Amino acid sequence: MRHIVFSVFLIIASGLTGCASFSPSGGTQQMGNLLLAVPAPASPRAQLAIARYNQILMQAPLEDNERAELFFQRGMLYDSVGLPGLAEYDFKRAISLKPDLAEAHNSLGIHYTQQMEFIQAYEAFDSTLDINPDYDYAFLNRGIALYYGGRPDLAAQDFDRFYAQDKQDPYRALWTFIAEREVDLSRAQQNLRVVRQALSDDNWATLLVDLYLGQASEREVLSALIVGVRNQRQLTDRLCEAYFYLGKYHASRGNKGKASNYFKLALSTNVFEYVEHRYARLELDLLSRNKDTETQ
Repeated sequence: MRHIVFSVFLIIASGLTGCASFSPSGGTQQMGNLLLAVPAPASPRAQLAIARYNQILMQAPLEDNERAELFFQRGMLYDSVGLPGLAEYDFKRAISLKPDLAEAHNSLGIHYTQQMEFIQAYEAFDSTLDINPDYDYAFLNRGIALYYGGRPDLAAQDFDRFYAQDKQDPYRALWTFIAEREVDLSRAQQNLRVVRQALSDDNWATLLVDLYLGQASEREVLSALIVGVRNQRQLTDRLCEAYFYLGKYHASRGNKGKASNYFKLALSTNVFEYVEHRYARLELDLLSRNKDTETQ
């Protein structure tokens, strides 16, 4: 599931040629029931756009508002190619020049969440919503920060508000369930069963909801990964999402080894801008910390 993106990604979106199937020689291999795709390459267009922004920022006479927008746009590009430190630096510079740039506060909050600096993350998302109360993805991102910050009851409220904007999105339903089950598992399952009725079977991710409800098996999920996929990038994106939620599924059931492997597979896709890729590493860190605690 993508975070909300800015217009710059319209510039760098790559035109991929569709294909009907994949084979090991085409870059996708199957290990048991697992599909292993070629990691998404860093977009040459994104890299070129970064170079152009560098040139503009160094040479062009700009107003503070214009410079702030360019810093934000370049930060988004840095994020898309896996350079989070540079991205965070640009988001901070954008905010220093234009404190009411809601998108920059939102993006900075995501970085704070990944670093487990939750107070700063809450403040960043609160600032986003103070500036723009209709910035829907700030509710998702603040909900994620609250969830990882150990406040699932408040996280569920944010996820529920985000879900209400698109009740046919399985990923929104899953995040709401993931938080709610930390508060009341029985109620969370009941709510997810109700939500499932509004989801389309034509959306592949609905099968993940069925998995969490016990109405689909892990094998069925893995077997369906390639169904309807038209090109390599679409497959890589789907694998990033699927492996993250399979990791969360196993982590909740105490299968830490399987969970860890799935999170590593999600990271291996290099789909840096996806929510699932951003937090797979955080999940691995939490699994490692819990393991260290158990051995003490």
